[in-house]
Amino acid sequence: MSRQFKYQDDELIEKAFNWKQMGRLFTFVKPYRSDVNKVVFVMTVFGMLTKLAIPFLISQAIDKALSPEDGTGSRGLLAGIMGVMLAMFLLRWWAQRYTILKTNEIGQKVIYDLRTRLFNHIQRLSFRFFDKRPAGSVLVRVTNDVNSLQDLFTNGVVNSAIDIAQLAGIILILLALNFKLGLAIMITVPLMFLVSTALRKKIRFAWQTVRIKQSRINSHLNESIQGIRVTQAFAQENENIAFFDGMNRSNIRSWNFASALNQLFGPVIEVTSAVGTLILLLYGTHLIRTGDMTVGLLVAFITYIGYFWEPITRLGQMYSQLLISMSSAERIFEYLDEKPAVAEKEEAIELPEVKGEVVFDQVEFGYEADRPALRSINLNIKPGMTVALVGHTGSGKSTIVNLLCRFYDTVKGSVRIDGIDVRDIQLDSLRKQIGIVMQDTFIFSGTIRDNIRYGRPDATDAEVEAAARSVRAHEFISNLPGGYDTEVEERGSALSMGQRQLLSFARALLADPRILILDEATASIDTETELRIQEAMRTLLADRTSFIVAHRLSTIRHADLIVVLDHGVIVEQGNHEQLMKHGGHYRNLIDAQYRFLSA
Repeated sequence: MSRQFKYQDDELIEKAFNWKQMGRLFTFVKPYRSDVNKVVFVMTVFGMLTKLAIPFLISQAIDKALSPEDGTGSRGLLAGIMGVMLAMFLLRWWAQRYTILKTNEIGQKVIYDLRTRLFNHIQRLSFRFFDKRPAGSVLVRVTNDVNSLQDLFTNGVVNSAIDIAQLAGIILILLALNFKLGLAIMITVPLMFLVSTALRKKIRFAWQTVRIKQSRINSHLNESIQGIRVTQAFAQENENIAFFDGMNRSNIRSWNFASALNQLFGPVIEVTSAVGTLILLLYGTHLIRTGDMTVGLLVAFITYIGYFWEPITRLGQMYSQLLISMSSAERIFEYLDEKPAVAEKEEAIELPEVKGEVVFDQVEFGYEADRPALRSINLNIKPGMTVALVGHTGSGKSTIVNLLCRFYDTVKGSVRIDGIDVRDIQLDSLRKQIGIVMQDTFIFSGTIRDNIRYGRPDATDAEVEAAARSVRAHEFISNLPGGYDTEVEERGSALSMGQRQLLSFARALLADPRILILDEATASIDTETELRIQEAMRTLLADRTSFIVAHRLSTIRHADLIVVLDHGVIVEQGNHEQLMKHGGHYRNLIDAQYRFLSA
């Protein structure tokens, strides 16, 4: 089975490591800067200082309290040093406990803010954005990519600040205790950074590849679940399993490669640490022989060197985590930087309650630049008119209503409501006065009542029931186990297509829009159900400007205006009787449908 997935966001982001971008990520920490400062202060004062004081106290115990020259008084000094050390251990334990609790709290708040910001932004993006990206790919950005930043914010940011402070403190102490020996040990640090820098770009791109593989897996998983009926109907389960297995194996290989590169940081630090320790022992022994250093001071140096490599190791791991996080951060900011193709002007006005006049003035539009979907569309719809849009698949019927709702913007010309260009209207204000019933009705998880109330959350239960009665949905709802409080699964899988469509009619009626769009709204309803809602449709369409997109031409005979489209051009318009007498495209469509139904 030869299948390949290629989506717009499947490309590696070929840029140098962008510290400015990473700084932008850390702006999400700014609201909690005071909490971060408290944690860093606590760990610096009670954690780091108590930790760094212990090796010096040990050296004093060795050189003075345990020295034979000190006589019997050394026992009291030793007891005093041990008491101070015990108090410092307790303070350090408290500081570490406080740090863990507080950093986790800060990290979760930052992740919450980031995920909320990303979700809110995606909600405002235009249809063009979603046309080019599968739902699974978008899901990965909001879940996996944000989750991958969790360790960075819960541990990395605060701990790195503490480690840097600790590292600076250790370097100062080493140079203060013995400048020559401290400087000799520091020679190994530049070597470590040279090697780690060479690994940086490879590791970053390796983790980007992992993110892309995971995105493809999620996209395919979403597609497989949505299309399970088709898969089983064509007995393609084994082929689909084999294809998913191939994607899964590819993901494992990418992960293993990235992880292997990532793990190289540890050996680099260990080798550097070993070289530093060797220098310490060789040169330190020499200094003891020459009398420039005491045994206790050498023991303190050895302890400090152990402490020195601890933050270096953690900072190396943090740097590795930073590279992983950077690949996710770039993908998140790629979405956050995405501008809606349909943008609201700063001076956009709130649309007052409309009468319902709609004008298409020399409108041209194409989903792609070289493939026009509409050409020179001119329509003048009076308030309260019912307009039917008919034509073959791909003729531009749904495109007209998409432009009216401003899901897309015209390439040329304008769409006006009551004389106001839709591009000059606030989007929420525009769409609240337009109701739309689609062929593929989306039912949200929740109750029947909540789904009907979706377009008007403040509606009372009585209003919900009245809307359902008007579209003949009350009968089947009452027969459900919980009535209006019956829980329905995502997409309403427990309901028939006709029942879902009736719910969408009730939803539209309850919202009470001034302009109503029925986009193939009766295509999924059987003939008996359609007859039952014809009267309800007349109620629904009364006193509203309405657009009906229909293949089933029996539903639009009573329309005030029938617009016939062919390849994006209006070829005929008039009422049913006029177009039948004309004997053109509309008559041919009617005759073809009649022959099909009679066959």
